[in-house]
Amino acid sequence: MTTPPDQPRHTAVDQDPDTPYDKNASGGWGSLEGVSRIFGKSESSTRALDILRLQNKPGGVMCTSCAWAKPAKPHPFEFCENGAKATLWELDTRSADPDFFAAHTLSELRELHDHDLEKSGRLTHPLRYDPASDRYLPVSWDEAIADIGARLKAIDPREAVFYSSGHAGLEASYLYALFARAMGHQNLPQSSNMCHETTSVNLQTFLGTPVGTCVLEDFDHCDAIFFFGQNTGSNSPRFLHTLKDAVERGCKIVTFNPVRERGLVEFVDPQNPVQMTVGKPTEISDHYYQVRPGGDVAVLAGLMKCVLEAEDAAPGTVLDHDFIAAETTGFEETATAVRAAGWDEIERHSGLTRAMIEQAAAVYLSADNVIGIYGMGLTQHVNGWLNLGMLCNLLLMRGNVGRLGAGISPVRGHSNVQGQRTVGIGEKSSHMPADKLREMFGIDPPEEEGLNAVHACEALLEGKVRAMIQLGGNLVRALPDRERMEAAWPDLDLTVYIATKPNRTHLTPGKVAYLLPCLGRTDEDIQASGQQAVSMEDSLSHIYGSIGRARPHSRELKSETAIVAAIAKATLPPNPRLKWDEWVGNYDLIRDLIAETFPDKFADFNDRLFEPGGFYRGNPARERNWQTESGKAQFTPPTTLSALGEEPQGERVMTLVTLRSNDQFNTTIYGFSDRLRGLEGSRDILLINLDEMARLGLSEGQKVALRCAIDDGRERRVEGLTVTGYDLPPGCVAGYYPELNPLIPLSYHEKNSQTPAYKGTPVEIVA
Repeated sequence: MTTPPDQPRHTAVDQDPDTPYDKNASGGWGSLEGVSRIFGKSESSTRALDILRLQNKPGGVMCTSCAWAKPAKPHPFEFCENGAKATLWELDTRSADPDFFAAHTLSELRELHDHDLEKSGRLTHPLRYDPASDRYLPVSWDEAIADIGARLKAIDPREAVFYSSGHAGLEASYLYALFARAMGHQNLPQSSNMCHETTSVNLQTFLGTPVGTCVLEDFDHCDAIFFFGQNTGSNSPRFLHTLKDAVERGCKIVTFNPVRERGLVEFVDPQNPVQMTVGKPTEISDHYYQVRPGGDVAVLAGLMKCVLEAEDAAPGTVLDHDFIAAETTGFEETATAVRAAGWDEIERHSGLTRAMIEQAAAVYLSADNVIGIYGMGLTQHVNGWLNLGMLCNLLLMRGNVGRLGAGISPVRGHSNVQGQRTVGIGEKSSHMPADKLREMFGIDPPEEEGLNAVHACEALLEGKVRAMIQLGGNLVRALPDRERMEAAWPDLDLTVYIATKPNRTHLTPGKVAYLLPCLGRTDEDIQASGQQAVSMEDSLSHIYGSIGRARPHSRELKSETAIVAAIAKATLPPNPRLKWDEWVGNYDLIRDLIAETFPDKFADFNDRLFEPGGFYRGNPARERNWQTESGKAQFTPPTTLSALGEEPQGERVMTLVTLRSNDQFNTTIYGFSDRLRGLEGSRDILLINLDEMARLGLSEGQKVALRCAIDDGRERRVEGLTVTGYDLPPGCVAGYYPELNPLIPLSYHEKNSQTPAYKGTPVEIVA
């Protein structure tokens, strides 16, 4: 395939036909087939159908997968392909019980693929690791809890780390955050540290809020949506219904992403019989630009130059001068820096032509109301802060924040990852007000800032962490520098893993290690006062109640709330105001505590728990109440035109982008079909475009290794990757997360939030 010398091969609209891709629209029959493939392997079809029928509806189970909003008027089936996979995966009738662990040493289990390990079934009994036999052996709950409490009591609180994934509801999360602070530390890393922490830290600086400003209603009134680095088709498919409705009423969508993701190309609504049979797919993106990894800063600088040029041509008619003057600071410095950026450099860093960027800018300039959407393609860079700052700049120039139909909206991955931070899980005192904790519980919370995920790992490597408690998740597998982490983990004095299924992290025990089985969100949670509900928050700051309806897999299972409270009770000195047993008996009491601690967000929490569409906890930036240092929204001058920390040097050095497949959620691998990218089978692949393949002397199907090209004195390498031609921009390669995590140094991260740079690490291809 030849390329005209005056135009990049990767145009705004054309898929390279010589490399794999799915020729079908996202959604449609392919989505139904994806669900049926997992459903056909499930032995829990009757209860699964009942749960899926009510999933994401008031009084039903809130999906354990993505955090996209649940509408007040739900579709007949308000779940997507990946949401159904997550539910069926949790409803597994197979058992990883004591007999399973008696039959397998941990060394043997490490030989299994991650998919097969989790497919072994639901955990059924509390287990303790026995080093002599290299096996997990059954232990009573009382013995496990007492020993964990005694060991936590014996250490300096600052030597303990309490990690959480996005699985646990607000109730368990609140108690977990309270427990840590009552113990005397704020070492509360969370799964957001690996994905959207760039948002939590930097959006607070720019707009005075750690979360996006949009609500579902905004998508009914926007004229244009600009997408950056987000794969809606696989990571939040229910969002496609919202996009389809917006497109069909005339909204324009412009997408910037190194990979052509089918969900942002075209969509067939599986719930629309006409479209499923004789109708045409809905084309989602009007323009799709395959930007170079790290090139978003340059793209946004180009878009801003176009806006400034339009203002120069028609003064007073393009910029929102009143908004800029009254509500923002830093505009002049930012405009000066953008004007100084040359088009040659913008084109070089972005990989797009000036004409392409001007084409996208024309859409922005023609729209009254614009929403900026982004995913981890924007946040997982060394200069992710500037990616985000530049997107805020573009929106602020025309007042597209803080009014109906406009705003900025990160699309979160895990269903309650945002909500956990809202109720206190985080390393800063600002995440849980110390004055309230003193008043309510008579404790003296620590003032010293705690550890996020990267800092906790650094402390572990330095021997400063002795205990690691994990409320869900697969942390070792999700971390960068994984080989170093796996080598260091056994030095921990205590590891406690609270989980529904075995995963790779559980095979890396500390000197004393417990594996504690918990209820899933789909399971009935019966406590002293009867059936309990839990709650979670979506990406758009709405709160929902969730009621499990499946019979628990084992009588030995305890809720996450009960396990957290039991360990806290066994660890902390008696305090009549810490009523762990009462709280576990009735989760309404925990929600009352949340409302008392955060009254501006959770007033009348219990009364609003099952409000259709969730209840909105509010966002000051949406009201143009800028809770920033200056009291205004902050423009950010660009200091570079690249989000990369290090530009690739050398002819075989490329920028690595890690991806999740269509058969995957975070580190959970449901299968080996990446249907929406036209890829099937092995996950040990290296994607590269055909021109780059020829330039480097590589051939389709060749086995190669990747090595990290950052010189810090450590060798990082992944072997056995199969070269696969794919439609990507020049200068980059792509492969799957978490398989390629060992290539990313722990120290290579976004500078303000320490989010690992999974979307922009320099690597060298070794033939």
